[in-house]
Amino acid sequence: MHKLNKIAFANALAVATFAFYTVTYVIGLISKEVFGFFFNAQFWGADITSLIPTRLTVNEFISIPIMIVITSWVMGYAVAALYNYFLKEKKG
Repeated sequence: MHKLNKIAFANALAVATFAFYTVTYVIGLISKEVFGFFFNAQFWGADITSLIPTRLTVNEFISIPIMIVITSWVMGYAVAALYNYFLKEKKG
């Protein structure tokens, strides 16, 4: 078993999360119905889209993706660190 590179894993997760956010944002601009179906399907059909604001301020438009990337990077680093820790425990 190989250890995960924590920085590389965190970077990959942050980039993938930002790409997913961007794709879903563009889908929302193109078709609200497709976005609603796609987004709600992630939550087993619950009407989550009704909780999303219909208009974003400039501050929200900039800060939301930044916070998503930061949060996903931190979580990616933590997951890789925990994976490496438990991998070492198993070997030890």
